[in-house]
Amino acid sequence: MSVNVRIPTILRTYTSGEAEVTAEGATLSEVIADLEKNHQGIAARVLDDAGKLRRFVNVYVNDDDVRFEQGLQTPTPEGAGVSIIPAVAGGC
Repeated sequence: MSVNVRIPTILRTYTSGEAEVTAEGATLSEVIADLEKNHQGIAARVLDDAGKLRRFVNVYVNDDDVRFEQGLQTPTPEGAGVSIIPAVAGGC
């Protein structure tokens, strides 16, 4: 299944500057594997050494935060939008 993945600015070096790319997969895990196949190095920025989503990276399938869904096993239906959003910290 083909999905559209929105890439944050900080990860666009892996996608040749593209803000949105397509990827294949029935689950988020498969989508990330396809992203890695086509944009080598991106998975290491999204997944930790144990293969889990990094603590400070938020991922949404359509408008649903995958942490409150099925994590990496969240279904990614045909035409879904996947957003990778690094957490922002700081302030006074």
